[in-house]
Amino acid sequence: MSELQITVNGQDYTLDIPESRTLAQFLRYDLHLTGTKIGCEEAECGICSVLVDGTPVNSCIFPAFKAYGRSVVTIEGLAHGEDLHPLQSNFIEHGAVQCGFCTPGLIMTSKALLDEHPDPTDGDIKHALKDTFCRCTGYSSVLRAIKSAAHEIRTGEPLPVADPHVSEPLDVISRSVPPQEVREKVTGKAIFTDDLTFPGMLYARTLRSPYPHAKILSINTEKAKSLPGVQAVLTHKDVPGENLHGLVYRDWPVLCATVVRYVGDAVAVVAADSEDIADQALTLIEVEYEPLPVVADPEYAHTPEAPVLHPNHPTGNLLKHIKVRHGDIDAGFAQADVIVEREYRTPTTEHAFLEPECSIGVPKDYPGHDKLTVYVGSQIPYQDRNQVALALGLPEEEVRIIGTLIGGGFGGKEDIAGQIHTAMLATVTGHPVKMLYSRQESLIFHPKRHATIIRIKTGATKDGKLTAVQAELYGDGGAYASLSDKVMTRATTHATGPYTVPNAKIDCFAMYTNNTPAGAFRGFGVTQSAFAVEQNMDLIAEQLGIDPIELRRINAQTVGVTTATGQLLRESVGLLETIDRVEADMIAHFDPLPNPPPNSGEGANTSATGETTAASTEPLAPLPEFGEGQGVGLDKTGKPASFRWAWREGTKAYAWGIACAYKNTGLGGGAPDKSEAEVEAYEDGTVEVRTAAADMGQGIAHVVAQCTAEEMHLPYERVKVLLCDTDLTPNGGPTTASRQTFVSGNAARLAASALREAITQSAAEMLDVPPENIYYEEGLLRSNGDRVPLGQVVGWMKQHGLQARVKHEYWAPKTQPLGTGGDMHVAFSYATQAALVEVDMETGEVHVIKVVSGTDIGRAINPLMLQGQIEGGIVMAMGNALSEAFILEDGVPWSRLLSRYKMPSIKHAPEIISHLVEHRMSEGPYGAKGVGEIPSINTTPAICNAIYNAVGVRIYAIPVDQDALLRAMKAGATEVKTAWQGVK
Repeated sequence: MSELQITVNGQDYTLDIPESRTLAQFLRYDLHLTGTKIGCEEAECGICSVLVDGTPVNSCIFPAFKAYGRSVVTIEGLAHGEDLHPLQSNFIEHGAVQCGFCTPGLIMTSKALLDEHPDPTDGDIKHALKDTFCRCTGYSSVLRAIKSAAHEIRTGEPLPVADPHVSEPLDVISRSVPPQEVREKVTGKAIFTDDLTFPGMLYARTLRSPYPHAKILSINTEKAKSLPGVQAVLTHKDVPGENLHGLVYRDWPVLCATVVRYVGDAVAVVAADSEDIADQALTLIEVEYEPLPVVADPEYAHTPEAPVLHPNHPTGNLLKHIKVRHGDIDAGFAQADVIVEREYRTPTTEHAFLEPECSIGVPKDYPGHDKLTVYVGSQIPYQDRNQVALALGLPEEEVRIIGTLIGGGFGGKEDIAGQIHTAMLATVTGHPVKMLYSRQESLIFHPKRHATIIRIKTGATKDGKLTAVQAELYGDGGAYASLSDKVMTRATTHATGPYTVPNAKIDCFAMYTNNTPAGAFRGFGVTQSAFAVEQNMDLIAEQLGIDPIELRRINAQTVGVTTATGQLLRESVGLLETIDRVEADMIAHFDPLPNPPPNSGEGANTSATGETTAASTEPLAPLPEFGEGQGVGLDKTGKPASFRWAWREGTKAYAWGIACAYKNTGLGGGAPDKSEAEVEAYEDGTVEVRTAAADMGQGIAHVVAQCTAEEMHLPYERVKVLLCDTDLTPNGGPTTASRQTFVSGNAARLAASALREAITQSAAEMLDVPPENIYYEEGLLRSNGDRVPLGQVVGWMKQHGLQARVKHEYWAPKTQPLGTGGDMHVAFSYATQAALVEVDMETGEVHVIKVVSGTDIGRAINPLMLQGQIEGGIVMAMGNALSEAFILEDGVPWSRLLSRYKMPSIKHAPEIISHLVEHRMSEGPYGAKGVGEIPSINTTPAICNAIYNAVGVRIYAIPVDQDALLRAMKAGATEVKTAWQGVK
């Protein structure tokens, strides 16, 4: 221990701390300033940024003693009392806060920028924040917020908010109100799991398998147990209940007993007085392994030669064979004038949520806890309770899950992480136990997006009508089932695209391998199949000489169409309008000519930066027949003459690419789909809505609050939200499948409506008037000149033994299992995207300059935050197309560091033009459907179609290998079938 003298947020401190402390650890552990977050401990993500003498530093690696005698400012030091700094207030106003975990780092880095450059350009902002990541927002709102804050600092006035246009806004619904707890997120007061501490808390670590497949011959824990400070070492022998967990199939060991099936499988867990002791204890656990043959490829897994990884599974390595049969596939291809057949490959990808997994187990009878309790940021708290209870051999009612704020999820926080382990360790030791994964542990442990192989054959007549689609998909499910069954079912059922296809035959093989398990990831399998479907559509268009937008129009699903799964679409099918909106913006891009897009640099977010050369009219060979000088969606007269699909400027090739998508709302497939919400009114005139629906930044908290406020005729500010406590909040079901706005929004809406009726009845008795004469206005109940505050009515109800509380259980309309016909889903959201790319013909580099998006979401409950979902999904999908791959070699992860996983930063953010299309769904809350996944589905094929239109090279594997693209261009080749991570 040594003495550190330091000034933090204007206050002087002198403390004795360990010499090894980083500045982030000092701020969090010694000063309890938890607004500074730790995301990687590699100086890679930038979310730990604080200012040291005005300079932003990565506090996760910055030695605390390097700040000796210096002044440090953290997110907690920006506001003056209740007055927020302009950056904080503008991040709120412009919708730049979603999960909030990265927000402190973004704001602190921006603070340093504005102190030095009070009037920054977009380029200045992108340069300053290029190493500070956000996985939620897509950065467009961040740019707007920073520019507005700069304007406010200079002039005293912020810039106006670019609120998206919506139709028929109500009092609260379709209004861009700020999210719940957003003020806490911009001031550093928001509490995530790792921000919690308890007296006497221990620290836990997990011993994980170094082998992708091996027998466990012996486990010896005696040396670890004898290490001073170690309180418990547990193996499979210590699991009191069932030593298996899983969301669909219970096939994943809590702690492995006889065999490990992937690098990262849990073998033992340790609880100790400190993190360092726990780490040391892991090195003292002796495990003898016998390596076994590795199954690293899903196609090999399906052969007789492959070792069977789960002998008790009835179909061996085949987790599930999923089938779609529709019409007569042979007759469909016989009717086709053109047939395109191709193979596509997509990689394993990582969620890269910026908050690593963390769980805290608290034993029964610890002060304030009458039962075993687990604090965790989870997408499915009630499912967590079920799995913890089974593993510990307890009734569910003896386990409590308290959901904390979640620093991003995207599907990656649905499976069990440390919940069971901390519950076991807390029970054994009698102490609270925290298990925080390092970024490196998180990378190797948790389920990823499925790698797929997709062979797809598409037929069409000469007038452009699709006749048949046949496809075979292989999905790499990894070592355990997770949600592979459901994910690969969505990939299969959506493999015809959002089109009218009279004949279809789709077969999908979800396979066990020794790779990292694969599970839910935003898009839920449809992202992979859309990559293949939408490129085949462009290939069909090219062979027929039909404009690719027109081909999609010809085949677009509309009301009255029956899908390949046998579902009749009766309403809310807005695909054609999304196409129209996107097409109009593509045309507008060229008005007036000549004015081609600027040289993009690193992906410009503005429409005019730098010098540009005159647009060349020379087409890039080979170009589609529609490519040169022809109008979008128009005949070959070329009207409007200004439009070009592709053109050159010097050594840069530019082109548009188009793609459509659809995605189900709700679980579907015959699964019971429900949510419960409880709404209670209080004597102070406020209302609280409670449901266990996880908010990981997507905004379900403000959705249920807005639904409640609308029904109660209250100002939004008077509605509080409590989420995800299995003792206090009813079950909202999983936050997955773009379902929460639909089911939990409806549950809150109907509960609030019923509560309003009860309150109205009581007010009528108080005022001695008929209930129909009562109306609401800003928290007052009025009738014939009389008025009474809501809180006063609530007090009257309590005096008369009545409860101002209503719980409603909402059941989504019944759906049918795949293969039985009828409605497999309650609704679909639709989207069209056009990507404008720049390809450097000297380097092969690809930059996305602009993305135009049209998204049918039924109704926008909160337009600004919904737009943020779309922008974030698009940028995440850009990474999927161009840079992201979780690399495994024979089952062994290479991507063990965040620095080895290349996701887009703000410097890659394109200009995004987003149109909200609102084709109401009658069953949805005020007409709303899901939006969480649809924006990320069709970006990748739009980019790949654009690359082909720019340089004539078709991309069959992602992420794009830009070196291979360059070689193909120089060789005159027309295909790239290898992705960059496949290069040896």
